[in-house]
Amino acid sequence: MNTITSHPAGEPRLVVMAAFPGGNLIDIAGPLQAFDTAHQMRPAGSPGYHIRTVSETGGQIVTAPGLAIATEPLSALADARIDTLIIPGGLPRSEPFGVDGLVAWLAQNARMARRLCSVCTGAFLLADAGLLAGKRCTTHWSRADELRARHPGLDIDAQSIFIRDGDTWTSGGVTAGIDLALALIEADLGHETAIATARQLVMFVKRPGGQAQFSAPLALQASRHATFAPLHGWIAEHLDTDLRVERLAAEAGMSPRTFARTYAAEIGRTPAKSVELIRLEAACRALEQTQLPLKRIAASVGLGTEQNLRRVIQRQFGISPADYRARFARTAGSMQHDQP
Repeated sequence: MNTITSHPAGEPRLVVMAAFPGGNLIDIAGPLQAFDTAHQMRPAGSPGYHIRTVSETGGQIVTAPGLAIATEPLSALADARIDTLIIPGGLPRSEPFGVDGLVAWLAQNARMARRLCSVCTGAFLLADAGLLAGKRCTTHWSRADELRARHPGLDIDAQSIFIRDGDTWTSGGVTAGIDLALALIEADLGHETAIATARQLVMFVKRPGGQAQFSAPLALQASRHATFAPLHGWIAEHLDTDLRVERLAAEAGMSPRTFARTYAAEIGRTPAKSVELIRLEAACRALEQTQLPLKRIAASVGLGTEQNLRRVIQRQFGISPADYRARFARTAGSMQHDQP
């Protein structure tokens, strides 16, 4: 099959979703719905999109939630001029993944597409096929360490919603595939069509923040290592106190040097970073559940000043505390108000 370097003028852009049994339904349907909506919203005279869904042998395949979808066989693409090839996620956490045939096909044929994309753990298939070598990429935040261990040379940014590296686009967990599709639509059809599509889908055309807004505190709490679980609970109850490494080491019953080394080896980050993440989680909870002033929130979680709170929220999510509260706060009637 030939490598496609440009889109033929006047022809609809062929978007191919290469699915597999057990794949995440949203990974498949979400991006395809975005492309179909964009096709309806496209400017007059634009060729828009043509969508095909394929699997290794074709026929009906059953997705992770149990819904069956109709697919064509990979062999049906023999003479196709693919504009965008998308690999969804949904791989099990245990091997074998059961997609060896698809991986082999990708290794041989993926470069027939102008653009190569993955959603969620679809990045594993691209990496196994040798298609992410030398590329910066992302995947679902909870599987990033597994992908690093499987392919040690990859440059993986688990915080990003999606990443473009040349003609290769990878996206984070599940619904991030829709964010990816909107970015592809914007590149193809322009900002106005992407905005119209996002409005129709009730989506941000560019979602604020990254996977970090969902991953960092959760990953810390869900750590498989139990050694420091009591310490994390103690930290959460003493956020407004001095939480330097010496104090944490004393609480853990270790010398500061041994504590810092052991903690970083087991948790995968420094004690100071964990403290910041736990403080960040508490600050976010306060922004979501209360109308307390930013100054009080900063003091209550140990960040000290409103400026520090702004800096931490901006660095982690790419938005201000006010924006975070506006997007994620509960309804006013259920929120805690400041007391005079």
